[in-house]
Amino acid sequence: MSEPDDPQPGLEEAKALLRDGFGRIRTEVPAVLDGLTEQQILWRADPSANHIAWLVWHLSRQQDDQVAAIGNLTTVWQDGWVDRLKLPYSPRASGYGMSAADVGAFPPVEPELLIGYQDAVADMTIGVIDALDDFDRVVDRRWTPPVTAGVRLVSVVEDCAKHLGQAEFIRGMLV
Repeated sequence: MSEPDDPQPGLEEAKALLRDGFGRIRTEVPAVLDGLTEQQILWRADPSANHIAWLVWHLSRQQDDQVAAIGNLTTVWQDGWVDRLKLPYSPRASGYGMSAADVGAFPPVEPELLIGYQDAVADMTIGVIDALDDFDRVVDRRWTPPVTAGVRLVSVVEDCAKHLGQAEFIRGMLV
């Protein structure tokens, strides 16, 4: 419980909810990839559709970018994962705005690498959440109203959950 003189009542409770939400993403990424081959995670229902590998990379990559920015950190991607995954994209790419051809260029990759990347991003995310002392701090002034750390974190977990759901749907078509 928050102390009566706590400058931001509910901070610890909010942190616990965010840790839970991001923890669910972390737990379900291995589950969506479990037992699938490299070919299966690259399967597309249609030439313009996303596949599981790209969705898992993208959800992890956008989480990495946005949460690292909140914590004023270097992304996990730039801290070694760009070299491990060796994707044919700019090192700054996160998947946002990519075309169907870009998605199709995603190379075969071992599912364990995608899980490892999400694990590293999840560790960084929990560290940022734990260190956060002000959910009302503005982190992006390009929007009206400006985006706070709390709003951005909720947006990120929501986006991750949507992409994970898409990957789960595709998995259901395969198995």
